[in-house]
Amino acid sequence: MQKISKKRPASVKVLIFLHVFLAVGAIYGGIAFILSPTGEDNYMDLPVSYLENDVFSNFLIPGILLFTVLGVFPLVIAYYLFSKRHSKFGEALNVFKDKHWILGFSLYIGFALIIWITVQVYLLQVVIGLHLFYMAYGLLLLIAKLWPNVQRYYLNPY
Repeated sequence: MQKISKKRPASVKVLIFLHVFLAVGAIYGGIAFILSPTGEDNYMDLPVSYLENDVFSNFLIPGILLFTVLGVFPLVIAYYLFSKRHSKFGEALNVFKDKHWILGFSLYIGFALIIWITVQVYLLQVVIGLHLFYMAYGLLLLIAKLWPNVQRYYLNPY
């Protein structure tokens, strides 16, 4: 059986930072869309006309989803990555039984970001630099979760 490391490696700190950085941006964007769903004065410079071919008539629902799924959820994950606290709910949804449950949730966030950007590009029918940045960011989240030091640090103690 492998020894469970107590010291937090730099790769774990990077993974935590990636989640916090994503959360801050998504919370800001989500609040901007929620407060101004028509796109007027929302600090995002996205007119509601971008949604002409979309399923949404304004930015309210996308703002709520952005705020919660890619904002609040990664912030909670960052907290659990930092604290390594146990969660019966988390363990029940853990796809990696030999690892701490939070690694699975970290993986879910990476996929959620990639899906979010893919759907956004499909619905808007446009690709901009920000899409490419966040697609790469989602891939980086997935790769960071797989770093050997991260995997060793989060061996499941339960």
